[in-house]
Formats: sequence, structure tokens, C-alpha cells
Amino acid sequence: MTGLPTEPGDCGAPTRTCVGCRVRDGQDRLLRVVAGEGEVLPDPRRRLPGRGAYLHPRLACLAIAERKRAFPRAFRLPGPFAVGAVRARLEAFEAEAYDRVRNDDVAQR
Repeated sequence: MTGLPTEPGDCGAPTRTCVGCRVRDGQDRLLRVVAGEGEVLPDPRRRLPGRGAYLHPRLACLAIAERKRAFPRAFRLPGPFAVGAVRARLEAFEAEAYDRVRNDDVAQR
């Protein structure tokens, strides 16, 4: 039942499952990734060709997906896949989020 809303207020919003934590969430809250030449590539605009997988933009979900060897299964391709590009993107995203929170705290004082 892919794409069905999980919450009563989520009507019409596509849902996907994170390959790391396996939690269903709105497509707009997940990062789409695709298989490149032996590596996993981030696809934030959701336009790259190929079978995609979805991942929460958190390093913890990436670590779980790596440990479970989820990417070869999700892409239906033999692995292993390097995840350096996705890791760099998530590290930048988390640093950006941390800076935003820190700046908000400073502005409230």
C-alpha cells in the first residue's frame, strides 16, 4: 500500500519508507538517493534516473542503512555501494540545522 497517508491529516501527500530506520514519512521529509557507478548519490530534486530509495536526512539513518546493507536491496543491484557523497550532504545538512538552532537561541536572548 505504497503512498497511502499514515496520518488522517496527510491526505494526498505521498509517503515513502526510510531504508535506514524503516519509518514511513512524507516524501518531502526524506532525501531520495539513487545508485551511481558503485556509489549512492543524493537526489534532492528527485530528478535523477534510476530506481531510488529514500532516507531521512540524518546520519543515524544512513548508519543503520549501511549496517543493514539496505542499499543493494533497495536498488535491486549487487553492492557494495560507497556512501561518501550522501554522508557529506547529510553532514552539511546537520551542521546547517545546528547553526540555525544556535542562531535562533542567540536571537531570543
